[in-house]
Amino acid sequence: MKNLVVLVLALSLFACGKNPPPPEKEVDAVLIGAGIMSSTLGVFLKELEPQMTIEIFERLDGAGLESSAAMNNAGTGHSAFCELNYTPEKEDGTIETVKAVAINEQFEISKQFWAYQVSQGVLGDPKTFINNVPHMSFVWGDDNVRYLKKRHEAMIKEPLFQGMLYTEDHEQLKKWIPLVMQGRDPNQKIAATYMDMGTDVNFGSLTTQFINHLGQQPGVAVHYRSEVQDLVRADDGSWIVVIRDLGSEETRSVKAKFVFIGAGGRALTLLQKSGIEEAKGYGGVPVGGEWLVTTNEEIINQHQAKVYGKANFGAPPMSVPHLDTRIINGKKALLFGPYATFSTKYLKNGSWWDMPRALSTDNLWPMIRAGFDNLDLTWYLIGQLVQSDKDRVAALQDYFPQAKESDWTLEHAGQRVQIVKKDKEKGGILQFGTEVVSAGDGSMAALLGASPGASTAAPIMLSVLEKNFKDKMSSPAWQSRIKEIIPSYGQKLNTDIKLANKTRARSSGILKLKVHTIQ
Repeated sequence: MKNLVVLVLALSLFACGKNPPPPEKEVDAVLIGAGIMSSTLGVFLKELEPQMTIEIFERLDGAGLESSAAMNNAGTGHSAFCELNYTPEKEDGTIETVKAVAINEQFEISKQFWAYQVSQGVLGDPKTFINNVPHMSFVWGDDNVRYLKKRHEAMIKEPLFQGMLYTEDHEQLKKWIPLVMQGRDPNQKIAATYMDMGTDVNFGSLTTQFINHLGQQPGVAVHYRSEVQDLVRADDGSWIVVIRDLGSEETRSVKAKFVFIGAGGRALTLLQKSGIEEAKGYGGVPVGGEWLVTTNEEIINQHQAKVYGKANFGAPPMSVPHLDTRIINGKKALLFGPYATFSTKYLKNGSWWDMPRALSTDNLWPMIRAGFDNLDLTWYLIGQLVQSDKDRVAALQDYFPQAKESDWTLEHAGQRVQIVKKDKEKGGILQFGTEVVSAGDGSMAALLGASPGASTAAPIMLSVLEKNFKDKMSSPAWQSRIKEIIPSYGQKLNTDIKLANKTRARSSGILKLKVHTIQ
């Protein structure tokens, strides 16, 4: 009986991945997930250190098929031109612009990174992944109009937001957004801001081009249908990464000095498997989305903007309603949403067991406390889940009054995980946005969270390099190379008008985008 117990324990340990198969090779870095985050980091690493060996593991059949896929995100080049949740109204009535400025500067870093890759031939024609689509905020009702006017007054004082227009005039709005104005009550009090520098980004195309480039580089291997099952710390401080081939069902492992977990919603469970101290207390709430999409060309051709409204009470930032022009593979599309959904999956192609498996003694209490403190989110999700098709079309009609149910179909979008983290005062907090969790010794990093996400992939990966490759990042060689790729690195554009104009002119010129000269 005793021997049987020992055997069962041994088999259990192996099943949990704590006795991994011997590594078949040793590499400098393993990147988990072939999405925009891993691909961006991979490009950075190979340009900073061409001799670096990298293995990329993706559980699906190709690159950028989860959150990075074109229809699994809004495609908004998040620059805070239209996203009202980045500019809250404070108790004293003033508008907070700090976060908006920070996000705009981050997007400018991404644009510099992409422009450099175009100039080096890593990326092809910019029109395959980024195009100008005006960014607009649109509101109705006295309180919302008052807020938007104050927001505009605050924003145009910031150099990076010069050129933003504001109007309450119905005739002007008919020129900007005729579809939104058709059939609208001429006496309705409405207001909008307009920024023609706004962009639509196809992150799926970006990701595919980056991964294809990496796959052609010496020392880089990309593996599809390869699921990382475990992360085990080796005696020398490196990592043994256990991978299951989803075709052959065979399990193998590789040894890596550095591991990046860029697996979207599944990054949380893989981070937990690592057992690093920094992962303790983190949990996650999955939130999915659905779009109403039209294929009616007559409707599509009447709209040319990303029109963002105000979020419903309790809604997460990724659920702010918007009527969006998209440019996907050279063709215009039009969608509205997102409508929030809920499942226990952490990925669109995930498992119903994702959320239960992520619960632990470290994060259970933070999850419970965050749930109690965010009951408005719970009720919001319940309200979204019980919506009928007519309810969804009614929400669309706030933005397109003449919308007909027959012209629109409901499509499932991506799945996101909102971060829950331990908090000394509250026990647990629900945190919107993205966060990098790094091991203290720099051997591992994981990206958790959602919006603005992909738009800020380049600055986020710079922060990974700064945390996890401190010595190399401070070396003259890496510093020189970084500033070649990101000319404004380490500087603030909003407080240096000359640098901002120079930076924008260069990156926008290469990317074939509009640019305003700051006065």
